[in-house]
Amino acid sequence: MAVAPFILGGQKILRGSRVTLNIELPKLYNTPTHLPLHIIRGKKDGPTVFVSAAIHGDELNGIEIIRRLRKLSILKRLRGTLILVPIVNVYGTMTQSRYMPDRRDLNRSFPGTNRGSLASRVAKIFFNEVVSVCDFGIDLHTASIHKSNLPQIRTNIKDELSYSLAKAFEAPVILHSELRDGSLREVAQEKGIRVLLYEAGEALRFDETCIRIGVKGIINVLRDLDMLPLAKRKAKKLPIITRSSQWVRAGESGILRTIKALGDTVVKDEIIALIDDPIEDTQANITVKAPFDGVIIGKSEIPLVQEGDAIFHIAKFKNLEAVETKLEYFSEEIIEKSEFLELHNEEIIE
Repeated sequence: MAVAPFILGGQKILRGSRVTLNIELPKLYNTPTHLPLHIIRGKKDGPTVFVSAAIHGDELNGIEIIRRLRKLSILKRLRGTLILVPIVNVYGTMTQSRYMPDRRDLNRSFPGTNRGSLASRVAKIFFNEVVSVCDFGIDLHTASIHKSNLPQIRTNIKDELSYSLAKAFEAPVILHSELRDGSLREVAQEKGIRVLLYEAGEALRFDETCIRIGVKGIINVLRDLDMLPLAKRKAKKLPIITRSSQWVRAGESGILRTIKALGDTVVKDEIIALIDDPIEDTQANITVKAPFDGVIIGKSEIPLVQEGDAIFHIAKFKNLEAVETKLEYFSEEIIEKSEFLELHNEEIIE
């Protein structure tokens, strides 16, 4: 739990204050580079939580989620400390690239070292300066380039607290996700810091529904941690929860014609796409079939495929009728701007 005095980047953060800091990062050639932080500290003590975006530099939805989050009036009622990091991989964002300038994946470079690669050094700074002082974290992602993800929380559902926070977020899907070597989530968990990973949308694109679900989800988690007052009672959106998923890969190279869309349910052996030869005028085409009953939570957005390319990410479910009912709650028509009026007008329960 955060206790006074709270010091970050060598600066004392007082209760009831909002501070913007720039943590020095390694220079890009002769260009100074900084890690931007926005710290909001409540008047009362409580947990310390970080929200980070753009660990992969081309994943932009999280940047907008944090921008909107910062403007919410409800944060005036915050207990504890909220650290917002809108762009972790500032180098990649400048060049619209997922990776660091050394071509390394920053999210495979933790905990990092001061004597390692550029990615390793940035990972070390971010972890030491921000993550290590926190109790919890929410890391915002999108799919990789030319793919899109249905809004989903990835976490260890075997951990009771992580699972509880994942449900509080109210994304359409909760996917059990094993830890990956060198990832932020792996290293944070080793230090006892639980991190939710929010995956939603496509690289280099804004998706309004994904952004709204993300903003509301973060507020939901902060409320669940007793960092914000409770909202007026509303029916909770129940996510669909899965322990198993699989990427379906192209059996041949060619032009992909998708039949099923993101968020659609599929049954085993149902044809979900066709692959055609772009040059030869043949009637035959390659069918892509669902390996089991489930829902499409990720898909390729480019029609050119090579043999072996991942084209559909399907989460396994048996009760498809229940899945369809739950997903209806997360349509863009349901996630209206009116949901956010309470956050600005502070319609809360004392």
